[in-house]
Amino acid sequence: MKNIILTTFNARFTHTAIGLRYLYANLAELQESAKIIEFVINTNIADAVESILVHQPKIVGIGAYIWNAREVHEFIEILKKVAPNVIIVLGGPEASYLPHRVDFSQADFIIQGEGDIAFYELSKNLLKGIIPKDKMIKAPMVDIKNVVLPYDYYNDDDIKHRYCYVEASRGCPFTCEFCLSSIDKKVRDIPIDIFLVELEKLWQRGVRNFKFIDRTFNLSIAYAIQILDFFLVKEGEYFVHFEVVPDHFPQELKERIVRFTPASLQLEVGIQTLDAAIAKNIHRRLNIPKIKENLLFLRDHTKAHLHVDLIVGLPGESIAGFGQNLNMLYEMSHCEIQIGILKKLSGTTLSRHDNDFGMVYSDNPPYDILQNDLIPFNMMQKMKRFARFWDLVYNSGNFKKTSLLLWKDDNVFDSFYAFSEWLYTQTQSTWQISLDRLANLLYRYLTTILDKEENTIKTCMIEDIMCERGRKLPAFLQENHQIKEPKESNLKLNKRQLKHSSV
Repeated sequence: MKNIILTTFNARFTHTAIGLRYLYANLAELQESAKIIEFVINTNIADAVESILVHQPKIVGIGAYIWNAREVHEFIEILKKVAPNVIIVLGGPEASYLPHRVDFSQADFIIQGEGDIAFYELSKNLLKGIIPKDKMIKAPMVDIKNVVLPYDYYNDDDIKHRYCYVEASRGCPFTCEFCLSSIDKKVRDIPIDIFLVELEKLWQRGVRNFKFIDRTFNLSIAYAIQILDFFLVKEGEYFVHFEVVPDHFPQELKERIVRFTPASLQLEVGIQTLDAAIAKNIHRRLNIPKIKENLLFLRDHTKAHLHVDLIVGLPGESIAGFGQNLNMLYEMSHCEIQIGILKKLSGTTLSRHDNDFGMVYSDNPPYDILQNDLIPFNMMQKMKRFARFWDLVYNSGNFKKTSLLLWKDDNVFDSFYAFSEWLYTQTQSTWQISLDRLANLLYRYLTTILDKEENTIKTCMIEDIMCERGRKLPAFLQENHQIKEPKESNLKLNKRQLKHSSV
């Protein structure tokens, strides 16, 4: 029997909920009567409720996020029907900001903001029979120096099979209107000496996959350097992920990044747009010369895996403008480019653009834009398919060399848009497309639509597939055991493409 159950629905099994562990770590004397139970979003909701009620809890705390809001709604609805006396405390970003576009009305209490301490205080009162008058509890911003850190509560199974998320700071100094992090403008660093001790404890327990959730890892260069130095002296294989500011790479930071070995460092670089006017419109700082300088440095002088972000649907930005951004960003980086669709999250100020730019959004998670004055609904649908196919073909890394054959006249956007349109005519879906089928479709497009030389395509495709251990050649490639050397005139990969074909 446990008085308090902390739960949520993670997007994937490999994910862990650091927020639940923060709550658990700060429960003080209530901790021994509390338990964390995590699910994934494809869990049967009734089964999840059953699993929790086995412990006969008095309080269930659940975290609501953009990816699990509907599951949380159903969970609350079922739990309240079968165990109405259990007190449900809701928290997380989807609960913290109004309006709630998913019905959370059956929750008994909703903590808005950072719940590290507020959840403990509320639970302590509830277990004493002290019932707050207000359902909505506005938690004050915590003093991060006084919060108990959560890392002892990753169990051995988490360490062996899942990502261990860590954070060295909270908050973001920037004011990008599409992002909830812009609400918390004060950046608060966890004392570095304490944080490094926690990192070392995780390392000694066997953690080798660290994902930092800091919004601006390289904002404080002094902090960033000490953390990078922590990893640079470690031996053996490991992977560490940081989200970085694109225009802030002083020399002392660059000197350390170049020392990381292949596959050990990933940098997520938030770009979103390369149009200065659009960036200004959404209060996003943009220093294009510095961004270009730093991306070229990371591309040409480091072994870091780069992941950069662009957004479709920003107010005032046309499809042509987005296409120019994609072409520019590809030229700068030749790396993984995440194409996101603009979302209007409760708590942000994006709604101020609705009338001026005809912004229309879905009322259901993840609250994607449906259309605006420059991108009609049918074109927005095409761009959503474009983003999905881009992930499957380019970002996946399954067709590193073959995908380069798609580019025509160095116009990445137009080339892939044409392919995306053709691909959808063949699949009528963007999901459940097997890798072998996708390879066959890519081969057919290159040979029949772009009239590329077959041996060139097969050579690239076989090299792509065989570089992955355990992968078998699709049947259509097995038919040709001997691939002739392609004629130089037909090999359409230029020197720059060959240089970056391993990205």
